[in-house]
Amino acid sequence: MAGPLKGIRIIEFAGIGPGPYCGMMLADHGAEVIRIDRPGGFMDPRDPLSRNRTSIALDMKNPDAVAIARDLCKSADGIIEGYRPGVMERLGLGPDVLLADNPRLVYGRMTGWGQYGPYSQAAGHDINYIALSGVLHTVGRAGEKPVPPVNYVGDFGGGGMMLAFGMASALLHAAKTGEGQVIDCAMTDGSALLAGMSWGFYAMGRLRDEPGVNMLDTGAHFYDTYACADGKFISIGSIEPQFYALLREKTGLDADPAFDAQMDPSQWEPLKDKLTALFATKTRDEWCALMEMTDVCFAPVLSLAEAPQHPHNVERETFLSVGGAIQPAPAPRYSATKADTPRPAPAVGADGDAVLAALGYDAERIAALRSGGAVR
Repeated sequence: MAGPLKGIRIIEFAGIGPGPYCGMMLADHGAEVIRIDRPGGFMDPRDPLSRNRTSIALDMKNPDAVAIARDLCKSADGIIEGYRPGVMERLGLGPDVLLADNPRLVYGRMTGWGQYGPYSQAAGHDINYIALSGVLHTVGRAGEKPVPPVNYVGDFGGGGMMLAFGMASALLHAAKTGEGQVIDCAMTDGSALLAGMSWGFYAMGRLRDEPGVNMLDTGAHFYDTYACADGKFISIGSIEPQFYALLREKTGLDADPAFDAQMDPSQWEPLKDKLTALFATKTRDEWCALMEMTDVCFAPVLSLAEAPQHPHNVERETFLSVGGAIQPAPAPRYSATKADTPRPAPAVGADGDAVLAALGYDAERIAALRSGGAVR
């Protein structure tokens, strides 16, 4: 794969959600990512999180398979794994072993709670991690229960993306110093960091510790979504005075003195009621014709089916077809080290012989490992 990480080899121990997302990020940007899959596993070619991989299927209950995994890690710049704390150690593939084999290795560990702490051995999911970090409390309408933002904040923003950043940082360090290290990436930590601005505003007394009453959490009338006459939605983010003035001009509300009180939270609810009534008088397309691509800070709320068809996304190639499925394109974009078009996920184990041959295993040894059940 082309990209700024070309020449970097990552071994990915197959998992779900944030681990594959990290692997996707590294592979999208040029790294060779060899995924160690479980025999009988499945990768869907339509899944963006599994694209751009090389796959070998190893039965990790077999000592020969563990030895193969260890050889792969000796050849690698980094590994990523998402098991509960202690699992890799029980397999004989813990940091002490692999860093002794390969002192330059970057050992990326992905968990929800982290490698230590009272919750570290407990099961959990995104909703639990962002609940404990305080993030979930901030998402929701006033007077209503918190609303999980799908699993974007814990699994992918605070997890997969954070580990990809950590891997890139530690790989730079290893390239300069020859020193590998272990990355303890916890989704509780990462999601807390994503909320850094909210923590800052809270410390400064600029944010109330309740959802739906602050400027950016749907409390303000000028930063929210609104239903249109056709049941579709638009988004408004007219924070700055000049953008707010343009919103008033485009909607005909510049003559209503009530809207002069933009930053008075006591007036947000009645002003939101007025905007709700107004936006319900036209269809989404009509509002787009009036405000799209202006400084109102406006955009239609598009569905998954609609987003790839929007002219802005089409021109930027924000989405592309991979394996017959529409997927988000690699991001961000580089001027000098442009990424290749992603490859669909392979069949599990499809590259096993080639991976072993690249490690120096001859055909006879490969056949013996297959007959012994180490490689499937």
